[in-house]
Amino acid sequence: DAQNQRSRGLPGFLPGASDPDHSLYVSPSNPENQVWQSGHPPPGSLPPGLDYLSQLDLIVVHQQVELLGMILGTETVNKYEIKNSLGQRIYFAVEESVCFNRTFCSTLRSCTLRITDNSGQEVITVNRPLRCDSCWCPCYLQELEIQAPPGTVVGYVAQKWDPFLPKFTIQNANKEDILKIVGPCATCGCFGDVDFEVKTINENLTIGKISKYWSGFVNNVFTNADNFGIHVPVDLDVRVKAAMIGACFLFDFMFFEHSLAGL
Repeated sequence: DAQNQRSRGLPGFLPGASDPDHSLYVSPSNPENQVWQSGHPPPGSLPPGLDYLSQLDLIVVHQQVELLGMILGTETVNKYEIKNSLGQRIYFAVEESVCFNRTFCSTLRSCTLRITDNSGQEVITVNRPLRCDSCWCPCYLQELEIQAPPGTVVGYVAQKWDPFLPKFTIQNANKEDILKIVGPCATCGCFGDVDFEVKTINENLTIGKISKYWSGFVNNVFTNADNFGIHVPVDLDVRVKAAMIGACFLFDFMFFEHSLAGL
């Protein structure tokens, strides 16, 4: 079909594939002006394995169904496929956590998500410490650390206190705010998509969104498999795109980990 034909036309674009095309780059964003300019930075200026993200304005995150967890009713580690708009897998993410944390801390558990490319090379590490997520505990809210490559911190995702709306900021390696993410008052979805809008710091301009896609009553009630779409400007800094992938994982843990919450 047409999609397969287009897929065959991109053999060297997928991370981990041989002879990837490095011709398209973006310059880092300016946190003060909140404007992103496309350009051609020197070779090697992008974190290894993230150059492909510079070509994407849509990143699809698909959680894999764990049949053993469904049958036994136990909390298993989360696994995600990260795809482009053609449905081609570009990265694979696996949660690392201990059974005790998954059982007793549930969705608040501390964990590490390791993201690898198609060659099995780890390109992004997402660290999540054990923290609260209640508006009654504003001093110890959720936070993620993003490393790309592993060992090099490139950003953070931090929950901000708000009595009505879920709000988060994407920060650079110095913990300076770059973007805001504002979710809806109710994240149940009511049989539709749930959108978290990505805004500039002053919240005057929406530049993208992270959407939890509605996948039907049966899938949402009887499985924990969630599907997300990250819509961003194509020339957004790849480090910020990596942080938004981390934010997508955080939203899944906080709002959609249990199937009934995804309704």
